[in-house]
Amino acid sequence: MFAAKAPSNAPEWSVSDLAGALKRTLEDAFGHVRLRGEVSGYRGPHSSGHAYFCLKDQNARIDAVIWKGSFARLKIRPEEGMEVIATGRITTFPGSSKYQIVIDSLEPAGIGALMALLEERRRKLNAEGLFAPERKRRLPYLPRVIGVVTSPTGAVIRDILHRLEDRFPRRVLVWPVRVQGETCAAEVAAAIRGFNALEPDGKIPRPDVLIVARGGGSIEDLWGFNEEIVVRAAAESGIPLVSAVGHETDTTLIDYAADIRAPTPTGAAEMVVPVRIELLAGVNDLSRRHMEAMLRLIERRRSDLRATARALPTPEMLFSAKRQRLDLAATKLYPALARNARGHEEQLRKVAGRLAQVSPVANVARMRARLDAVGPRPYNALCRSIVLRSENLKQISRRLVVSREALLRAERTRLAQAGETLNGLAERLAPALQGQIARKAERLDSLSKLFGSLNYKSVLERGYALVRDPDGLPVRSADAVLDGQALVLEFADGKADATGGRIGSRPKLAKQKVATAEEQGALF
Repeated sequence: MFAAKAPSNAPEWSVSDLAGALKRTLEDAFGHVRLRGEVSGYRGPHSSGHAYFCLKDQNARIDAVIWKGSFARLKIRPEEGMEVIATGRITTFPGSSKYQIVIDSLEPAGIGALMALLEERRRKLNAEGLFAPERKRRLPYLPRVIGVVTSPTGAVIRDILHRLEDRFPRRVLVWPVRVQGETCAAEVAAAIRGFNALEPDGKIPRPDVLIVARGGGSIEDLWGFNEEIVVRAAAESGIPLVSAVGHETDTTLIDYAADIRAPTPTGAAEMVVPVRIELLAGVNDLSRRHMEAMLRLIERRRSDLRATARALPTPEMLFSAKRQRLDLAATKLYPALARNARGHEEQLRKVAGRLAQVSPVANVARMRARLDAVGPRPYNALCRSIVLRSENLKQISRRLVVSREALLRAERTRLAQAGETLNGLAERLAPALQGQIARKAERLDSLSKLFGSLNYKSVLERGYALVRDPDGLPVRSADAVLDGQALVLEFADGKADATGGRIGSRPKLAKQKVATAEEQGALF
């Protein structure tokens, strides 16, 4: 038996009621706190847009959460290992019985933390090659349009415009942005990309050079120009970019990504355009020097031409020797031509004499003389040859006649002998054929008689009958007949139906003989 417990007056709490009470107690006691600690476990914003991480020091840690709306308004974003001062409220999360801080704003814990963050970001972007020297471009010597990204209400834009007006007036496009605050970085990056998106020949012309300018200030004031989005926009710019942020001693990350860094906004204006008066003076000086050099060159060439003309020979001096050589050659030419003509004439006569000896007329005359020398001898020889050939043909004809007669007599004799032999064979063949036919007929009759004696129908003609079952198969024993079984009896003159029945030990048919199995087998 268990002893009954004494009743208690302590109220009973449900888990949800207790969690709610603790939540209200914490929120009432710590409605607004500033908490200093190191960011731990930060992996970027969640897919929902909220950020979850921890704040810790050497002895304790607390969970932290930044809702999506507050995260978008942060001046700086949390990074792993960064020491920050978080402003928010303490609350609980009943689902896991933990307390946490809901952060509304975030700031770095002192200049040292900002410088450490700045150095870490500089190393990261430098490793990506955004600060490489080979990416830097030269500024155009005299840009037609200059784009300025700065605040439209500050002294910076007025300094730039006054300096441009003094040195070389150019068309200036100003993209107004906030140069300090939460939206500073996004607006500056959008301005740089916006200038790059303009068409070169559009309604709003695309600048040939960009100036990103801001006056001096603390590191917190200039922090927007250290943001990664601004540095990447400056590095991606297709237009040469001049960074003029802060004073000469101020350094931001956009200075490393820009094509050139100006110590001040006024210095940037001096870098992008030359001094117009100095340029005109330089052009005039170059023009004067060019004209003097051309005059000196023309005078020197004129003197050289006169000296060269004096050294040149006259036309008479140039052609006198050539003319004399021509006259001498003409004097020697006529006798040489006459000698050459005589030599060729002599050669022509010799060739004509040789041609006359081998001409067709001479050849025909020689052939006719040879033909006359031969005379009638070929004709006489041909006649004698014809007579001899005629005699030979007659003799051959006589021999052929004699041979043909002898061959015909021999062939007649052979045919007569073959006819006698054939008659003798015919006389012997007729009796032999008749005897063979008689023997074959006798054998056929004997086989026919044997077949008739072995045929089962001849047995039926002697008074026997063949018993078959309804399927046409022969019944070979009485045991195979069932009572009342239909049978078919085959006689010599036809068939009859019968019904089987057992009588004694053997079946009997009225007044009829039934062929036994042995006789049926003998019949077949």
